[in-house]
Parts: sequence; C-alpha cells; structure tokens
Amino acid sequence: MRSLPSRRAVLGASAALAGSGLLAACAGAAEDHGSAHHGAAAEAAAPGDYVDPAGPEVQAAEAARKATGPLTEVKVTATATPLDLGGGHVFRSWAYGDKLPGQEVRATAGGTLSLTLANNLPEATSLHWHGLALRNDMDGVPGLTQRDIAPGGSFTYEFAVPHPGTYWFHPHTGVQQDRGLYAPLIIEDPKEPLAYDKEWVVVLDDWLDGVDGSTPDAVLAELRGANGKAAGHAGHGAAPAASPTGTTGPSRVRMAGESDVLGKDVGDVAYPYYLINGRAADDPSVFTARPGDRIRLRIINAGGDTPFRIALGGHELTVTHTDGFPVEQARTGCLLLGMGERYDVLVTAQDGVFPLTALAEGKGQAALAVLRTGSGTAPTAATRPAELSTRPLMADQLKAAGSAALPARTPDRTVSIRLTGTMARYNWAFDGTPYTPDQRHPVRAGERVRLELRNSTPMWHPVHLHGHTFALGGGTGARKDTSVILPGGRLTVDFDADNPGLWMLHCHNVYHSESGMMTVLGYERT
Repeated sequence: MRSLPSRRAVLGASAALAGSGLLAACAGAAEDHGSAHHGAAAEAAAPGDYVDPAGPEVQAAEAARKATGPLTEVKVTATATPLDLGGGHVFRSWAYGDKLPGQEVRATAGGTLSLTLANNLPEATSLHWHGLALRNDMDGVPGLTQRDIAPGGSFTYEFAVPHPGTYWFHPHTGVQQDRGLYAPLIIEDPKEPLAYDKEWVVVLDDWLDGVDGSTPDAVLAELRGANGKAAGHAGHGAAPAASPTGTTGPSRVRMAGESDVLGKDVGDVAYPYYLINGRAADDPSVFTARPGDRIRLRIINAGGDTPFRIALGGHELTVTHTDGFPVEQARTGCLLLGMGERYDVLVTAQDGVFPLTALAEGKGQAALAVLRTGSGTAPTAATRPAELSTRPLMADQLKAAGSAALPARTPDRTVSIRLTGTMARYNWAFDGTPYTPDQRHPVRAGERVRLELRNSTPMWHPVHLHGHTFALGGGTGARKDTSVILPGGRLTVDFDADNPGLWMLHCHNVYHSESGMMTVLGYERT
C-alpha cells in the first residue's frame, strides 16, 4: 500500500484525539483542523481505558488484513444541487455529485479503497461506510472516531476492504442521510461463486427534502416539539435543530400506519415521495434485459424512516445474501427491508414488462422501477404485484451459508441493552439514557460477545452495529450488521470482537438515532 499524504496524517491524528478524549483539551486546535462541530459532544468523550480509534491496536488490526489487492481511488464531492426525481419533480437538496443516488463506488475484496470526500456543503459533514469491517479511525462518526469535515474542507478515507458484498455510504452527521447524501458501495469478489448475466443495483429511499419547503432538520424539530420533547440532545455533529425554510413547510409527522409484520406504528414521518434509484413512481427508471437472463439484484434500503416490502411482479426471488454475507439460498415472493438492510437476490427474467414495486410498509404508497425484456404495457404507480400480498421473507428465516457461519463458541461476555422511548414523548434511547460520546459498553479483543437487545417500546427498530457482523439466533443464523427488532421483542446476536476501537450501536431510523437511540461498544485496552 502506498504511504498516506501528510494531510491525512494530520487529520488521522485529529481522529486519535477524538477517541482518546483529548478533544476537550485541544478544543482550540480543533478549529485549526477544520472542525465545525467539535463542541460539547466531542468534549464529553473521556479516555478511560479504551482503545483509541487511531491507536496501535487499530493499526495492527489493519495490517493483519493484508490488503494485497488493487487500490481503488475515488473522489466524491458533497454539494447542494438540484435533483431531478422524474415526472417534473425537481428539488434542491444535498448530494454526492449531481445525481441520486450518488456515484456508485466499486472496489475489490482484498484490496484497498481510498476515497477523498470534498465538502462543498454549507455545514460540516462526515462519511460512514455502512456494513464494512474497516479500521476504526475511518468509520466516520464525528466526536467519536474523527473530527467532522468543515465546509470547504476535505478528508481522505483509506482502508482495506476484506469482505465482498453489497454495502453503502452516507453521513453520520445529524439527519443529513435523509437528504440525497447516500450511494451504493459494491465490494466485488475476485472469486465470485454466483453465475449471472446482469447486475441491477436497487436503492430504495423515502423523500421529502425541498418539497414545499420541507427539510429533515425541520422534521426532526417538529417531531421533538410536537411531542413535548425539548431539543436537549446534541446529537453527534448534528445540524441546527430547525431550518428556516423547513419551518414554513407542511407537517410531516404521522401518527398512523400499521403492518401485519412490524406492528401498529411503522414510522414517524409521512413522505411525499418514495424512490427507486432516485426516481419517483410516476416516472420510474427502466432496467432492460433479455428473456431468460439471470439477474442479480443488489437491494439497499437507504430510507430515513421507511421499511419497504419489495417484489418483482411475475417473478420469484432467490435470496443469496443479506448485509453482504451469503446465506443458504431461499425462495420467496417478496422481501421486507428495514432501513440500512441489504439483500442480494437472483431472478430469471421472464418475457415482457414487469413492476419492481417497493411498498412503503404501513404508509400506503410505493416506489416503482420497471424490468423490460420485451413488449408490453408499462406498470403504473398504482400497480401492486400479487407477490406483495404474500408473507415477506425476513432475515430471521435465513441461515448462514457454510462459508459465512459463525463457528460455535460459548460467549465470553453478554451485553444486555434495553430499547426505550415512545412516540408521544419522542425520547428514544438505550436504557433510558440518550446518547453521549462518553458512553461505553466494554468488550475485549478476542472475545465472543453476545448482544441481548430487549425492545420495551411500542415501535419496531432496525438496529445497526458498526465495524462488525453478528450472527442471528445466538450464533446460528444469518450474518448481519443491521437487524429488525419488533415491538416488545427480543433480539439475541453473537459476534467476535476482532476489530478494536470505539463502535456505534444505534437505531437506523435517523430520527430515532438523532433523538438519542445510540450508544458505543468500546474495546478495553489489554
């Protein structure tokens, strides 16, 4: 691997300060390094006896990954830009480049990815690599693993990519993810075992930014204010609590919507549009193939508040992977994806024109794309394939493929966490305590760790762990990094503590996480 530029070395040192708790002592110097949100959140971080995000343990783990494959270099700019959602729907938002989703990035497992993010936004930002087991100081959490990237600044993220799969990247700053700041990340397997003719990357999203003056920041302020919740949680590099343009928009708070799978309250926000690959349902994107083609769909839920039930009309889906890791193949008519989840499926294309419909679960609307292999009438936004009425497959029904199964082992440590909060008070948290960067649930390198999560709230939550994949069912199920936990339900997962650092665990409903439903698993120094 080539040596890193000196600017990266300086910024890497800043990340080390974030992890060691020295941000408080160096708050003045933080401004010199371009941090706009080092403030109270960063100053709260305490060193304790935990591994530093850029410390020797992290460097040793990165060296052990032995990235001998190709180096992929990419430049991405986060900028304010008009985005065309099709059908005459053009809204000004923030995006990576000038399109939605942002520029797709592909790298090779066993190699190195080097991506420089230039921040042309009016606010500080960051970049998190969702699902990757990467070095801790590249994980992109302001106030914990790095200083955020100030307006006009840039940062080079460089790390080994050991595992193939379907991933994505987005900010970990405030509610920026609910704008247009997301893009797919595909790590290709140099020894790809699947045989297929075409690949279709499918990114699902819910959209409100710029519609009638709405912004995600204003929606968060409305959710807090409308439910008697004062804006007392500082977030992690959060944007201002309200947007001047957003305060004039219509209410986006929703209090209804029921799912036969997820319960009586599936989300907090009513979105005017639901998208597949950046297109609204009245002007969908079209994927062309030939009858008989074997197509690999890589499906990513990049939504802020919406689970999607997805089906391809007239086709059966063969599930091959979830969250990047292979499973024993399973057939289904439809899938249900929580925010942050990914599934890879294979289909054999039939002859004609077919709807790929992603129903916004419990919200009554749907996103649409079209598969065209021949002649026929195009589906419309109102099209609902029969497959959507079947029971959707979810990850707890899957088993890990042999190559991905977590070896049997008795847990060395159990971390028990309770999910708390209500829509009425909008006080989402873990164990009743809103997130602060000094929180630590201790683990040690080499341990088999069992996470026991108990949901005491009336809502479902998609829970995401950074830097690791866990096995469902206490070690016997599919390998995941994001998993659904139902209202009143329990989720037990095991993972090997093999990636030292400070790692976030949080709900991937962006409004829940920014209201406090986040915490940190910290590796103790040995």
